[in-house]
Amino acid sequence: MPQYIAAIDQGTTSTRCMIFDKSGHVISLAQKEHRQIYPQPGWVEHDPLEIWGNTQEIIKKALFQAGIKTGGIVAVGITNQRETTLVWNKNTGQPYYNAIVWQDTRTKDICDQLALQEGIDRFREKVGLPLATYFSGPKIKWILENIKDVRQAAKNGDAVFGNMDTWLIWQLTGGPKDGAFVTDVTNASRTMLMDLHTLQWDEGILKTFDIPPSMLPTIMPSSDTRTWGTTKRNGPFSDEIPVCGDLGDQQAALVGQACFGIGEGKNTYGTGCFLLLNTGSQIIHSKSGLLTTVGYKFGDSKAVYALEGSVAITGALVQWLRDNLGLISHSSEIETLAKTVSDNGGIYFVPAFSGLFAPYWRSDARGVIVGLTRFVNKGHFARAALEATAFQTRELLDAMKKDSNVSLKTLKVDGGMVVNELLMQFQADILGVPVVRPKVAETTALGAAYAAGLAVGYWGDTHELVVNWQIDKTWQPQMDASQREGFYQQWLKAVQRSLNWIE
Repeated sequence: MPQYIAAIDQGTTSTRCMIFDKSGHVISLAQKEHRQIYPQPGWVEHDPLEIWGNTQEIIKKALFQAGIKTGGIVAVGITNQRETTLVWNKNTGQPYYNAIVWQDTRTKDICDQLALQEGIDRFREKVGLPLATYFSGPKIKWILENIKDVRQAAKNGDAVFGNMDTWLIWQLTGGPKDGAFVTDVTNASRTMLMDLHTLQWDEGILKTFDIPPSMLPTIMPSSDTRTWGTTKRNGPFSDEIPVCGDLGDQQAALVGQACFGIGEGKNTYGTGCFLLLNTGSQIIHSKSGLLTTVGYKFGDSKAVYALEGSVAITGALVQWLRDNLGLISHSSEIETLAKTVSDNGGIYFVPAFSGLFAPYWRSDARGVIVGLTRFVNKGHFARAALEATAFQTRELLDAMKKDSNVSLKTLKVDGGMVVNELLMQFQADILGVPVVRPKVAETTALGAAYAAGLAVGYWGDTHELVVNWQIDKTWQPQMDASQREGFYQQWLKAVQRSLNWIE
């Protein structure tokens, strides 16, 4: 009987189940979107029970499409939207509140208060992150302080925290009936609560945040032969399968792109945009506004670290043009609309809807469109929206070069937006380096599959994964240097207009 690996990719806008074979090819894929809940400006939430229901549905659908029966799946890997924060009752499985999404900015006051004495880099030496609304720690603190009965439940040992990986692994392996309560080092490194050196929760930081240690899951390697639990026969897999791979979505894409060498990097174009550079076993603390994070840890091997540049709004800007302005009916129409014009018409779109992430870390910024004239039409809006993604990526690469002294010779790309050929060509033009898309563009799910497969010996080592990686298309830069720099300087000027909007 053929055997496969299943990966669950729990993303910001949807959840997918993908089945992979030994060559890393997709055998089947099922996907379902979930609601985006906006209780007030700056707040973004998800219903965790809806996501768990969707997850069960798509697992069954993916197995059915592939014709896979009991025994066909040998391991399950999880990848997830990072930082999205959930607190639930471990005895009942009922959330105390909706999951607070990584984009949410309600914890600004908490972060500002914690930064009063020593600034936003108060914990950076230990955790690699600035104090920002982006991360899980401030969100846990907000829930403890604002949601009735949670503080007492946490003291009693009933209320537990997890990002979406922990939630799904717990549910898949039994939930209230002895479900595995774990996370991996990559997800833990996004909470502001884990020491990058020890790879354990930091007692001093927990005390500062006033978070009981009993709330937190056990930190595990990203790929581990000691399985954290098995799926249940009465669950969506209808079989007992080891769950043994777990990676935050951007680290999963790093693994899926086979970036196992120091200096190798990738950029994922999804709801946001995330550029990661492998720095090996060395922890490099950024002086240019980047994050230091765990890239992956396989079994007992040393942890591999990465520098990361995070942009909050890229694909989400296309969704905004679709849902809020009605410029397009489907996200795929953005390229066609952008091609109706030859350039951006002189406008620049800075999508600082929830502030700016790397390299600025400015929660006071808000979105702006500059350069408007009577000449501008909706085609220019579409083109400027796509160009914003490429410009923000250029800023991240410039920052990485300053921190690491490594200049990428090519940029490996993945995620939903890489099907947009206009964007990929402009990205190559504005960077001045080739942009390379692999044959399997959805490398996030592939990375989770690789982590699980390595744990059970489905793949022998990372060399097999490197062999699997194949180029689909390369875009070469075509723009001359003076034009490139002219556009980029105008972009930087536009960014300055977005700052200091919130007093």
